[in-house]
This record gives sequence, structure tokens and C-alpha cells, in this order.
Amino acid sequence: MPQDYQHYRSLFRDLEMPLAFVDLDLLDRNIEAVLQRGKNKQIRVASKSVRSTYILKHILEYSPRFIGIMSYTGHEAVFLAKKGFDNLLVAYPVSHPQEIRAVSEQIQTGSNIYLMVDSQEHVNRIQLISKEMGIEVPVCMDVDMSTKHFGMHFGVYRSPIRSVEQAIELADYISKQSSVVLKGVMGYEAQIAGVPDKTPSFGAVKNALVRYLKKKSLKTVRKRRAEVVNALEQRGWELEFVNGGGTGSVELTAEEDVITEVTAGSAFYSPRLFDYYDNFKHSPAAGFALEITRIPEPSVYTCRGGGYIASGSISPEKSPIPYLPEGAKLVKNEGAGEVQTPVVYKGNIDLRIGDPIIFRHAKAGELCEHFKYLYIIKNEKIIETSPTYRGEGQLFL
Repeated sequence: MPQDYQHYRSLFRDLEMPLAFVDLDLLDRNIEAVLQRGKNKQIRVASKSVRSTYILKHILEYSPRFIGIMSYTGHEAVFLAKKGFDNLLVAYPVSHPQEIRAVSEQIQTGSNIYLMVDSQEHVNRIQLISKEMGIEVPVCMDVDMSTKHFGMHFGVYRSPIRSVEQAIELADYISKQSSVVLKGVMGYEAQIAGVPDKTPSFGAVKNALVRYLKKKSLKTVRKRRAEVVNALEQRGWELEFVNGGGTGSVELTAEEDVITEVTAGSAFYSPRLFDYYDNFKHSPAAGFALEITRIPEPSVYTCRGGGYIASGSISPEKSPIPYLPEGAKLVKNEGAGEVQTPVVYKGNIDLRIGDPIIFRHAKAGELCEHFKYLYIIKNEKIIETSPTYRGEGQLFL
């Protein structure tokens, strides 16, 4: 993202704000970084961190090592399949019959969509519909990668499959079904991939503890993944893929022999939360602009909109922040608001009503839930206006 406020003021002068944008030059820089960090592994793009078919297509066409998409709902996978995307892994279990049927109908047309399972109940629900339709639905087993240290749960609450025995039991159950077939295994180490270790609000001691826990957890994660995959293969399962990793752990996961593909999503836009990792640094390729609508007192500029707070546990890092002009800051007692966001700026640029303030958001794809379009920038010019999922009339969660 250019560090020149005047460039953006000129670029957005005649456009209605708020608006969101993606800089393709910086996006391509991040794509190259992901390819390098991923070593020789294939890469699956996490669509929830992108939420734009234009950008998804751009990434997938960049290199043959980008082999497919990790979608976040079954309906999203169907939507993307109808748009021409293929090799779609649904990252979270689908349980409602209507959604399972929609996916099954799309599979019936020839699309490669894999549903996620971590229990016999998930398998039963898929089997009921796929058998009725006379098709075979491929599934992926989600193996939990959270760990425990000093009696503390380190990770996220996802799958109940935590041992080789549990994995074999579920795989055996799947093998007895007539219309469900096990094709993949996923083990996502969220506590490593998704937890920053240089978070300003944590302080030095807590950040050091996070780094220690991540290093300790990685040993368990690698051992568990290898043991589960090797046990399944020794019992005769021919897996098409073994998936792991996320933006914060791409290079670490890519080192594992059993891994065939790593996932990346937030790395492409590189929102502000991903400034706080010790092992990598990407370029902020996406952001949004708010219009100054009031100047209530000298050095205070009130913008319209801006309250695009990220999901997850509450912390100061989940808020968007002013990025340009350099030195602009939120008002601590107000923050980023639903209808207005005051900003303090005491620099040398003469800001006026109608001018933009450029912001960075905290979590990647969530920005697109607030905007119908992305302004696509290349070579410091707007080359296209492309719809987000919302702009295409889609709202999946």
C-alpha cells in the first residue's frame, strides 16, 4: 500500500465513501510470499479471508500450486462451483439437510466438493441424503490440533477427534457407508496459525509465553498429524489430500512430510492483526476509506461510518485503525463507530470536509461483509470495480 496520503486523496476524490479497495501490486507481492513460505507444497486458498470471486480467481490463476479453495459453508461452496471454481473443501461440518442436499446436487453435476466430518452423526446425515440421491459424497476428517499445557487448553474448540484410535474408529464407520467415502484429513493448528505473538496489548511477558506455548504445541501437532495419517494409510485408506496450516504457520506446516497441502487466506490481504507475528511480514494490500464529514474542533476530523470490528475475543487489536495520513489516531473514548468515527490528526496536511481517511481493518475477509464492491488498484490507478460476495447478493454466515 503506498505510504502517500495525497495519492489516495486524488484517487478517491470523486468516489462515494465509505469504500473498500485492494491493491493488486501488493496482493501479488503477498502471493509470491505465500508461495515462498509454502516451500514445495500445494496451497489451498481460504475463501472466508477473501470473499471476492475476482480476487479468488486472480490468486488461483497466479500459480498452478494454488489447487483449490477452502470454503466456510456448503452454500458458499455451491455458489463458487456455479461460478466455475472447483476442488472445494468445506472447512466446517454441514448438518442441515437442505444444505447437504444443495451440495449433493452440485456434486451430481460433476463438481469436486468435500464435506467436513468429525462424528458419526455428521456421516449419518450425509449418508441419508447421498444414498437417496444415488451419489457418493467425498468427506474429509477434521482432526483436532489443540493441545494442553499446564492444565490449560491451547487452541480452539473444533473436532472431538484427538487420537489415532478415534480417527480409526470414525474412518471404519465411514467405510461401512454406501454413499460416503473418506478422501482427506485436515488438522488445523489454530493456536499457531491464528494467534499473533507480538500483540501490543499483551505486553512482553504474555507475548513471550505465547511464543513458548506455540513452540511446545508444534511438537504435539506434528506428532499427532503424522500418527493419524500413517495409521489410516497402513489400514488401507488412500487419501487424496492431507491439509494443515494457516497464514501464521505456512512455512512450519509445509515442512511436514505427511502434509500434501497448506491453507492460506489472511496472508493475501494482510490486515492489521497479521502485523503482530514474529516469523513473517506481508504487505497491507486491502483497506477502506472513510469520508470526513465534520470538523468539530481543530485537529479532530469526524468520518462517516467505520465501525467494522472484527470477530473473536474482544481486544483493542480487533478494531480498524487509521492508516493514512500518517499520525492519525482514533479517539480512545469513542473508537470506530457504526455511523461516525472521529480521528485525531495533528500533522501538516490540510484536511477538509469530503477528504478521505484511509483505514486498515483487523481481520481479512470480514471487511467485504460491509461493502458491495472493491475498487481494484493496479499501478496506482483504479482499473476495475468488482463485487464482493455481498455485492453478488450472498451472505453465508
